[in-house]
Amino acid sequence: MVDRATHYVASGSINLGSGALQARLKLLLQGMDQLLNTYAPDEVAIEQVFVAKNPRSALTLGQARGVIIAAVLDHDLGLFEYAPRSVKQAVVGTGKANKEQVQHMVQVLLELSARPQVDAADALAIALCHVNTGTLQTH
Repeated sequence: MVDRATHYVASGSINLGSGALQARLKLLLQGMDQLLNTYAPDEVAIEQVFVAKNPRSALTLGQARGVIIAAVLDHDLGLFEYAPRSVKQAVVGTGKANKEQVQHMVQVLLELSARPQVDAADALAIALCHVNTGTLQTH
């Protein structure tokens, strides 16, 4: 049986700066590799692709997701994807929650002293969604 108790370990972001996309994707790959080596997770949960209004942004996001997925698979980890609406439903109770509601519930559920930054709250919400789905693998 998997221990479903949750607790906050860390959050943050990989700073890719500006410049050529190829260089930023390389930084993303290196950052992912460092995170996966440092925290040694058994599984990784990510958000499914959403349709962006700007085709260029959608393409860039797709390339970044590809790098993340490749890094996870290179480490032989389980990979799970969740729709944004499912994440919001799991954490806030409604699939139409806004960013502030997600931040607030992540703070409450993880008993954080302050609201996490928006991107960190989104990532932590995805992790909480994964825990709540009951799909964690046993070791």
